[in-house]
This record gives sequence, C-alpha cells and structure tokens, in this order.
Amino acid sequence: MKTTKVKTKKEKTISSKQRTKPAKILKAAVIGVGNMGRHHARNYAQLPAVDLVAISDLDERAGKKIANLYAAKYYKDYSEMLKREKPDIVTISTPTRWHHSVALDALEAGSNILIEKPISTNLEEAKEIIESAKGKKLKLTVGHIERFNPAVSKLKELIKEGKLGTIVSIMARRTGVVPARVKDANVVLDIGVHDIDLLNFILDGHPINVYASGGRVILRKHEDYADIFLEYPANSDGLKVTGHVQVNWLTPVKIRKLNVTGTKGYAVVNLITQDLILFDTQYTQEFDDFEDFVGKFKESKGKKIPVDTVEPLRLQLEHFVDSVANGNPPFVSAEDALHALRIATLATENIRLKEGRV
Repeated sequence: MKTTKVKTKKEKTISSKQRTKPAKILKAAVIGVGNMGRHHARNYAQLPAVDLVAISDLDERAGKKIANLYAAKYYKDYSEMLKREKPDIVTISTPTRWHHSVALDALEAGSNILIEKPISTNLEEAKEIIESAKGKKLKLTVGHIERFNPAVSKLKELIKEGKLGTIVSIMARRTGVVPARVKDANVVLDIGVHDIDLLNFILDGHPINVYASGGRVILRKHEDYADIFLEYPANSDGLKVTGHVQVNWLTPVKIRKLNVTGTKGYAVVNLITQDLILFDTQYTQEFDDFEDFVGKFKESKGKKIPVDTVEPLRLQLEHFVDSVANGNPPFVSAEDALHALRIATLATENIRLKEGRV
C-alpha cells in the first residue's frame, strides 16, 4: 500500500483584483506554442506589465505565426533565444519529456519559469528542477490552472463558510478525445494530474492511500482511461474523505466537472462554463426502536451561485508576473506540483501492476 504524508496549508483563493502592479516591465518568452503555449503568448501580449519579446518552437511555421501575431521575435533554437533575449519570465509548454532539460537551461540562463503541467515525467527530474530553482533563487511555478478557476475559488469560499458542512467526498470527471499532440504521456499524467492537484487544493491536504484502475483501448503505449481513488485522512468529524478522479480519452464529449458532497450540502461545478450549483441537504435525523435510520430527506432544486467569470490562464499569468516582480510566493508551489506528480505516478504504477505491465 502506497502512502503520502499529509500537510495542511493556509486557505488560499485567487483574484485578478488582488494583484499589485510590478515595479518594472518584465520581458517574457514562450517555449512551445502548441495547444497551451499559444494562449500563454496571447495573454502575455495583453498584460500591461509584460513585454512578450520572443517565441521558440521547433515547428517553424507555427512559431513564426505566433511571433508575428504578437510582434515578437522567433527562434527555432530556444537556447539561442535565452542567450540573446535574456527574458525575465519564461513559459515552458513543450512536450512533457522536454520539461526537465528546457527548465534547467532556462534557470541556468537566469529566467523565472512557469512549466505547463506536469512538472516533469518523473519525480527525480522534478526534484532536480526544484533544487535548481531554489539554488539560483528563481521563481518556479507549474500550470495547475484549475486552481485559478473562479468557480473553484467560489467553491472554496462556500466550504470555508460552512455551506456544505463537512466534506466527505469529491468526484472529478475529465474526458474527451485523444489530443493530437500528446505523444509522451498517459491520460493520468497528462490530464488526470489536473484533478489530483485540484482535490488536494480543495481539501487542503494529500491522500494517505492511492488506488487506480484503467487501461488502453485506442493507444498502444499509454493508458487512455483510468479511475483513480484517493483516500484522505479523517476530517474533524471523524469521517474519512474520499476522492474519485475519472479520466479518459474515449468520450466524444468534453467534460470538466466536479461533484462535492458534504454533510450539509452538495455542489456541482462545471469547470468549462464556470457554473456553480449548490444544493442544500435537509433531513430529519430519526431512528426506530432497532436504531435504523428512518429520517426523511427534503428534495433540493439547487441554487446557482454567482461567479465572476475570468479566463483562469489570465489569472495564473497575472499571479506569476506579480510573484516575480514583487517577490511573492507562487500560488502553485513546486511542492504542490511534486505532490500531484507523485500521486499520478502511484496511480499509473497501480494500473500497470494490475495489468502485469510493470
């Protein structure tokens, strides 16, 4: 049985209104402008405290297109870009297998870095990146973007206010078709890691047990579906907290949802639309002579909670810029990313052990 120690953290939420203006304009660069990197470039180009100076991508056509769109310089060789442009901040949005080498090169060049999730392909490489950033006293954060989703921030507020009572279970679903550019990671490492981190964030802790089941339907080398079961420590009421992360690249519908069950309420979050619905749990707690529960539940129609919708990536990059410019700690720490990677790794090992692939 694999376990991880629990560490609680101070309650945190994020808002664009909380960011303070940096004392100087920061030079930014993006390495890898595929599905996510191009959106990093777009947001950097829109931030008033940032000057997007360069784009690097091995795909010359794609790289030049984004560079021209935002009046930035294009480099096929990111090492040359780092040497010539000396960017203050760099987004690394390459395939996962390159995160380690590119991150170390960027840190060596003196750049603060944001690495798209996961931090790396394995724990050893991730730790090396973290130690390098610490040694050079540079900022390092990882793109666990759902922490910046306004609906998630609002959910955290409701939990803190006691609207849901004590949380007993969370289910996260993240499905869709196989992404065209993913060639080096399975569904757990590529998208499941989002919800693993999100559950840790919502519950302010880490699971003590990790179980998983899954397999390969379409892909030959990587798992394309998985169900991950996370057991968290007992809460203040003595109730065990469970998490269920369901991910796959088989469902022809894009789903990004959270279902949170508490002793006083139930919440449904659509991470795409940023809709948050709260249901009150109302019941009379009565027992018969045999101590069997005979109380009654009242049906709840649910109430839509107002959420100020903002692009999560915009909030993420604003906070990264603020962290670098004003010396504030990153909202997503390197340790947060390491925990998420560790759990994803345990889940993958669990799946492969059951299938006899280890």
